[in-house]
Order: sequence, then C-alpha cells, then structure tokens
Amino acid sequence: MFGNKNDKQTTSGNAPVSTNVSNSIVEGTSINGNIIAPNDIRIDGVLVGKLDCKGRVIIGPQGKIEGDINCINAIIEGTFSGNIHVKELLTVKETGVVSGDIVTDKLMVQTGALFNVSCSMGGQKLKSLVHKEQTPKVAP
Repeated sequence: MFGNKNDKQTTSGNAPVSTNVSNSIVEGTSINGNIIAPNDIRIDGVLVGKLDCKGRVIIGPQGKIEGDINCINAIIEGTFSGNIHVKELLTVKETGVVSGDIVTDKLMVQTGALFNVSCSMGGQKLKSLVHKEQTPKVAP
C-alpha cells in the first residue's frame, strides 16, 4: 500500500523479504552450531561452529568465533580461531586476534593485531623462509 513493489521480494509464503538485510548476533549471545547467512552478518557474541555467509562477516570487538568461516569479505575486530576462506578482502583491525588457517585473495592487517596464521593468498600458498630456494655453492 505505502511501499514500492520493487523494494521487496516475496518468498513462497506471503512474507516480504528485504534485499538489503544484515544479521546480528549481539553481545551476550552464544551459539553452538552452524549458521548460513544469505546476507552480511555481524557477530558481537560467541559462535562455536561453522559460518557460511554470502556477504561480509564482521566480528566486533567483543565477538568471538571458533570454527570455520566461508564468506566474500571479512572484518575482524574481535577473536577468531579456526579456518577462514575469504573470496575477496580480509581485514584484521588493531584489536583483532586471529589464529588458524587463512585463504584469501587480499589481506590487510593493522598494526597491533595479533596474527598467528598459515596463509594462502591470491591462489598461491605462501612459503616459509626455510623452504626458500637456495642456489648451490660452488667450491673454488
């Protein structure tokens, strides 16, 4: 009646669904399980499990995730431990604490962040300095 029909999509039921919705897990909320989010999600509580997000994941300063994340973009201000696969950009803020395995296309880690990970970027595995190719020395 008052809205534009082009602003909303309908599901198989009659309930309208907005296309620009984001999800939020507030501080004090704890979830033990898996989450599938078709849009952006912000975690300020605790999640132990898997998160599959078709948008951006934000872990707020008080947020904590232990498990696996698969998303398009991610911003970590809180604590993350586990495996994370980010299709585009992973940003770790100065308050972020990250440990585990990371696969991402691009990475930005701000000064002050705690970042203890194994990382693959741009489709190539980063090699440790120990495995760096060395040219054999020739004796005179």
